[in-house]
Amino acid sequence: MTRPQSRSFRNRLLLSFLIASLVPMIICSTMLSQISRIQMTKQLDTDAQTQTAHLMTALDRISDALPGAARALEESRLLPRAVTSREDTQINTALFLATEGSRDLADYSLYDLRGSLRYSTGSVTAGTTLSTRWGVLFAAKNAGGQAVYQAPMDGGKTLLQGAALLKNPQGEPLGYLVMELSEENFQKLFVGKYGSSNEVLILNRYWHPVYASQSGMKEELADSLRGQLLRNGNPGAETEEYRLLIQEHPPTGLYLVLRQPQMFTQSTMKLLHAVSFICVLMGIVISAVLCLPLSRRISQPIGRLLKAFSRLEQDDLDVHVSRDGEDELGQLAAGFNHMVLALKANRQELVENQRELNQAQVRMLQAQLNPHFLCNTLDTMKWISKINHVPQVALMSTNLADILRFCISAEEFVPLSREVEVLNRYVEIQKIRLSDQFSFLVSLPEKLETCMVPKMILQPIVENAILHGLEGISDSVILVEAAQEGEDLLITVTDNGHGLPPDMIGHPYRRESAPSGHHLGLYNVDTILKKHYGERYGLYLDNNPAGSGARVRARLPLRRREEEEC
Repeated sequence: MTRPQSRSFRNRLLLSFLIASLVPMIICSTMLSQISRIQMTKQLDTDAQTQTAHLMTALDRISDALPGAARALEESRLLPRAVTSREDTQINTALFLATEGSRDLADYSLYDLRGSLRYSTGSVTAGTTLSTRWGVLFAAKNAGGQAVYQAPMDGGKTLLQGAALLKNPQGEPLGYLVMELSEENFQKLFVGKYGSSNEVLILNRYWHPVYASQSGMKEELADSLRGQLLRNGNPGAETEEYRLLIQEHPPTGLYLVLRQPQMFTQSTMKLLHAVSFICVLMGIVISAVLCLPLSRRISQPIGRLLKAFSRLEQDDLDVHVSRDGEDELGQLAAGFNHMVLALKANRQELVENQRELNQAQVRMLQAQLNPHFLCNTLDTMKWISKINHVPQVALMSTNLADILRFCISAEEFVPLSREVEVLNRYVEIQKIRLSDQFSFLVSLPEKLETCMVPKMILQPIVENAILHGLEGISDSVILVEAAQEGEDLLITVTDNGHGLPPDMIGHPYRRESAPSGHHLGLYNVDTILKKHYGERYGLYLDNNPAGSGARVRARLPLRRREEEEC
């Protein structure tokens, strides 16, 4: 059945590649744009603070110039004559000297107490008068000697006037020193103090415009700020297109407004978003072009493996996966092919093993028929021997029948006492055959009698001792001992015969150490113990350390009929 496309490995792999390539790019571009915006905004704030400080310093120069010039005139002895006469050249010179440091930024005029012009550093028309009942002279008279600044109401060339009341050493008023600033003076004062893209607006204490670096913003911006001040008491510091920095100059009572264009306007943000979208779109296209072959390169071998596994599930052992390279996917395909070959070989081996098992079962069933016939025949021989008074034949027949019945019984494990009992039957037969040429002793502790052992493991060991160790030895003895050693059962068969050859001593029993065709019983017993209990157990062969002869030890775990340890 075809899998849905949404669950396709190739589609998910392609989507993962796209996400892995695009997400970092989108995050990085977003972070870069935000960081750039923050850095540029911070730089604008720094520039605005610096430029405002320079502009305030320029205003300080004006606010300091008027009181300084007034003090210089008050210290001059010509001041009383200056406010009463217009003909004294020395007085005119004193006025020029008193305003030497700031005469290039403003025009200075000397008025008497009635407000009539006496002397001027600028082009003020002779006969000009200023009212002492209102305006800048009135404010200077009421300021207690402090300089005052006002914007004239006549709307003429002068944008800002400053006045200071002049007094004699006795503190009596003598006249007024008036400073006048025009648009040219402000331009000269502020030149180079703010950026070329920025604009400056000067407002009086009533938030009316005094000077603007651009004539179009003079009324528009001033009206907007004044309206905001009247509505909520806080003029807006930022608009969609501009950033405003407003600062008061206390000595003059003026407000300085620095207007900066927004770096990220709405149109700029739209352009930035458009560029970002185009970059992301191009990234998607480039990533798709690069990722499609890569995803195909990975998904195709996996798809072939998936189909091969499906055929393998259907028991098709002839499946084969082609390799595209020596990378991990190629190695995976090679491993799959090797697995199929191994599985095929195991299948064939299993069939062969099953065939051999069936043949072995048939042979075993056939073999079971002969012992039953032999047992019945031996019983007949026993009774005939008793009738004819031949007790040795009767005893041998009885013992041999018992041994055969024990061998063909269904039990695989028997108590050690039963194993020793059957061993005694075998020894009785051998004693009759050899005319009692050897003695047979058994040392079996009572607590070990119920330990379970594989049947017929002692008879081949004792038989090996009789056939190979006791030949030609008089007063020969075979001793069987059982003992507990830790968690193991140790059964030792010792004789006083010829002993074992050197190549069979000093190590666990190995079949290759025995001559071909010899000691087959020892090999079978060792194999049975290892098959049942593991490689740690089996037969251990050496010569009798207490004298001549051989010693064969069988090691196996202590277990009772219920498979519990003794």
